[in-house]
Amino acid sequence: MEAIEFINNFAAQFDETDASEFTLQTNFRGLDEWSSLNALAILNMIGKKYSVILKPEDMKKANTIQELFDLVQLYKK
Repeated sequence: MEAIEFINNFAAQFDETDASEFTLQTNFRGLDEWSSLNALAILNMIGKKYSVILKPEDMKKANTIQELFDLVQLYKK
């Protein structure tokens, strides 16, 4: 799994935020568009695209795209 692909899949879950704003260092909780619906969409995307089921607790602990990416890689092994 490549980081660029993960960022693009992550960014696709947002309608109003420009994709160029997303990097591994992006604190997604600080985005104006961030909501619990985005969290559910991201958990769903991770499950479908990467066959990894993250727990809501995992999502609550993560603040950056890098932290989510690392979790997906950890559970994918």
